[in-house]
Amino acid sequence: MTLQIFHNPRCSKSRQTLQILQDQNLEPQIIEYLKVPLTEGLLIETLNKLGLKPRELLREGERIYKELGLMNPDLNDRQLITAMIENPILIERPIVLSHKGARIGRPPEAVLEIL
Repeated sequence: MTLQIFHNPRCSKSRQTLQILQDQNLEPQIIEYLKVPLTEGLLIETLNKLGLKPRELLREGERIYKELGLMNPDLNDRQLITAMIENPILIERPIVLSHKGARIGRPPEAVLEIL
């Protein structure tokens, strides 16, 4: 598996995480998920690697989170995944995937565990 980072260049944590990877002489495949949204399959695979439920990967502070009523506990995983695919800004970032697993780069140093 190629080292990958789901990256938002406007996010300081995402930039810091990418820099940590580069400081380790690694050049990950950079996936700017806001420009090219993730597929449902890749999002589900990523959730599984992270060991998270869809709700745990949502950015609750985003305006669209409130507009879509995603705080509703009756929404199922499929509905939340659909919301993230249609509105990728809702996905917590950055996420690094390696052959050893996946980590959210919060804090950025957390990704060192899977290198």
